[in-house]
Amino acid sequence: MLVSVETTRGLERRMKVQVPAERIESEVDQRLRRVSKSAKLKGFRPGKAPMKVIRQQYGGEVRRDVLGEVMQQTYAEAIGQEKLRPASNPKIETDEVAEGKDLKYTAVFEVYPEIEIKGLSSIKVKKPTAEIVDEDVDGMLKNLRKQRAVWQKVERAAGEGDRVIIDFDGRIDGETFAGGSGEKVPVVCGEGQMLPDFEKGLNGISAGASRTFPVVFPDDYDAAELAGKTAEFEASCESVEEQVLPELNDEFCAAYGVKEGGLEKLREEVMQNMQTELEQKIQASLKDQLLNQLLKKNPIEIPAALIDEEIHTMQHDAMERMGIKDHSQAPPSEAFAEQARRRVSLGLLINEIIKSQNLEADKTRVSKRLNQIASGFSDPQQILQAYTSNPGMMSQVEMMVLEQQAVDWALGQVKQTDEPKSFSEIMSFEA
Repeated sequence: MLVSVETTRGLERRMKVQVPAERIESEVDQRLRRVSKSAKLKGFRPGKAPMKVIRQQYGGEVRRDVLGEVMQQTYAEAIGQEKLRPASNPKIETDEVAEGKDLKYTAVFEVYPEIEIKGLSSIKVKKPTAEIVDEDVDGMLKNLRKQRAVWQKVERAAGEGDRVIIDFDGRIDGETFAGGSGEKVPVVCGEGQMLPDFEKGLNGISAGASRTFPVVFPDDYDAAELAGKTAEFEASCESVEEQVLPELNDEFCAAYGVKEGGLEKLREEVMQNMQTELEQKIQASLKDQLLNQLLKKNPIEIPAALIDEEIHTMQHDAMERMGIKDHSQAPPSEAFAEQARRRVSLGLLINEIIKSQNLEADKTRVSKRLNQIASGFSDPQQILQAYTSNPGMMSQVEMMVLEQQAVDWALGQVKQTDEPKSFSEIMSFEA
């Protein structure tokens, strides 16, 4: 077998393969002999037809099968011989192969780039640190109370944090526009649910009152046809409601799974959860800093096929989230190109760390990750069983763990400095 490889552009390779005719003809003859033993042809007893007749009847089909299989086999052999790592399926170019002639074909494909991780020792990351204090726990409890708050009508003008139920109608140059009207729409004053001018127009409104006010749409507004324009809104208020928070009593504690120990026990569990979330947030911050700098210090050429594949995956995921089934309505691929390039680049860099450091998924960490996943379901044991009995699902979990091990190893090579902050600063949580 003769093999030659040419670099056409970037990571694309053009590999020419020539397979001796003897290999093709030998395999065709062997198969035809096997066929002859059981072939049923008119005028001949089973297995007694002459080879000439067998070749006439089955030769074309057998040859096509042999050529296809030999092409697959020799492609794999040639890849191994030339020590290539294809990143995409090959495009095969071949001419019709006459009987007794060598099989010649050309495979065009992209290869993975050669990667050497550089610059780790020069990377600096800041590790946010914080202590959870009583005020932080108070803020979290308040947040939990808000989740179970009720709204109660009041006979006064609306203030910050109040909810108003309104009907509204907006017009631009006297014409209505899509999304510019609504009935019985709840708006919490000061929450940023609506545009600033709209919320400003509702300040101090009372039940039964109506107002007309202008609203300027920002230049970067999502709906391009409204960006930068001014609309005139007429709004009428049906009711004003204030938020009533539940008491911090045993009933409230029980609602969050604390049957005994009351408020003290609830605070303890809340603090434990906050500590877990804080540690996760800190690790996420370190990971983001590391990966951003790793990309800057290790620019790599990326196979276009891998980017296209990632874009397709992201489009599919977006369609599922948005409930879109018609592929003609899929978000444009350009919207995912930059993020797809980043994901593929990071994947290649992380895989190089895993390979160069001979990392293997830690069984204890895999078990811990499985328990974390299962804990989010009503029947954790059922979820654990589903994962452990499915090699594909287990492989995904092991890969997640392995990627984190690679990140942890890399973080051990960079310079870390503590950056004291408050809990709310790290979590972007406002009490």
